[in-house]
Amino acid sequence: MISGLTRRRLLSRIMTGVTVLCAILALAPLFAIFGDLVVRGASSLNWDFFVKNPAAAGDTGGGVANAIVGTLIIVGVGSALGLPVGIGAGVYLAEYGGGRFGVTVRFLADVLTGTPSVIVGVFVWMLVVRPMGHFSALAGGIALAILMVPMVTRTTEEMVRLVPHSLREAALALGFPRWRTTAQVMVRAAWPGIVTGALVAVARIAGETAPLLFTALGNLNFRTNVLQPMQTLSLQIYVFATGPFEEWHRLAWGAALVLMAIVLVFGLSARFVTRTRFRDG
Repeated sequence: MISGLTRRRLLSRIMTGVTVLCAILALAPLFAIFGDLVVRGASSLNWDFFVKNPAAAGDTGGGVANAIVGTLIIVGVGSALGLPVGIGAGVYLAEYGGGRFGVTVRFLADVLTGTPSVIVGVFVWMLVVRPMGHFSALAGGIALAILMVPMVTRTTEEMVRLVPHSLREAALALGFPRWRTTAQVMVRAAWPGIVTGALVAVARIAGETAPLLFTALGNLNFRTNVLQPMQTLSLQIYVFATGPFEEWHRLAWGAALVLMAIVLVFGLSARFVTRTRFRDG
């Protein structure tokens, strides 16, 4: 007969095994996708791939230099516009958002999180592209910023709320005003979690295609002017993957691998900088 202690140990091992299996199943799609990209796209990576623009339709060779630079510019514009707004709104909701206005902002952020990205693209087209009279990287960055704000807002709010109240009480007891306590104590303590949420938002917008079709449009030429149409890796992948040429398909796999690598490098770099800062501090 199994004793109570043995039964509990057996149940504990079973549940540990189940959680490990769930973790493996959760990571399996990521490794499968990344492995497939490496197998199919690694052969396309060479010097020309990174420094040349796409070749004419039907020709071999060329690269996606315009799309790589365009991705960095448009994602940079979106992050510069969206991150400060999202972090500021999240801090406000965590520290001062207990009233009706805070409830309304929280509800609208949740609704905006579930809004299809193509709707945001159409909205920015009406708001920015149509009055300007042409597509632009700036309009694309605004669309990506709108998609980013609600995710960063809710993540920042949760991270600040997780900071122990004893830190706030200690700062207030030392004579810190409320705004200084929020900025220098609460936000600082929650900063690693805020950075993680920001990285998730950047990774999300880096792969968006639908809103950019209505805003940035794409451009086969090399452009750095944010007031002109601009290509991104996601748009390049969409055009090449749906095209009729085998050479385009090959470049699409390579572009997908590069896009995945860019997101990974930015994420690892930001985490390294954050950890180094807190370790040295």
